[in-house]
Amino acid sequence: MSSFESSEHHIKNGQHLVVREAASSDASHLLVYVEAVSSESDFLTFGTGEFELSTEEEENYLRKCHQSDNILYIISLVGDDIVSALNFAGGHRSRVRHSGEFCMSVRKDYWGLGVGSKMLDALIQWAREGQIITKINLYVWTDNARAIRLYEANGFVREGTITKAIFLDGQSHDHFWMGLEL
Repeated sequence: MSSFESSEHHIKNGQHLVVREAASSDASHLLVYVEAVSSESDFLTFGTGEFELSTEEEENYLRKCHQSDNILYIISLVGDDIVSALNFAGGHRSRVRHSGEFCMSVRKDYWGLGVGSKMLDALIQWAREGQIITKINLYVWTDNARAIRLYEANGFVREGTITKAIFLDGQSHDHFWMGLEL
């Protein structure tokens, strides 16, 4: 069972930010968030209209996350608005359950305000306290300088390059594979 401690912060624009585990009751709001954020950044693996889960499927997925000790789905809110989401999943089999990867998104209006940093801090703290996860991995576009700086500032190292990982608007884009050993 996931054990995540909610936290509250003030971000650079002075707003109050709450970081908490996503609940199944957040499913419909998360789907609205995902659709909105998909139109704000090309640095995601999906575009507008491509995330095709129903509310029921999202509710079931969030329940599964909450019941697992090596999966975490967290959101950050300003008021009632979801401004960021982070999903981490460790492996299913005993040989790989200690390691997993995450993806994170932040609404464009909140870029550069420290939201991503708070989310990443929460993930790393959860992993350390849970004593199951010893390796956190991620893919990041090689030209996403802001994200790369954030990850490197938190101890992630580049472990390789995946060429032609994304095809968008007639062009191929590469990813860095990055990892953090805890």
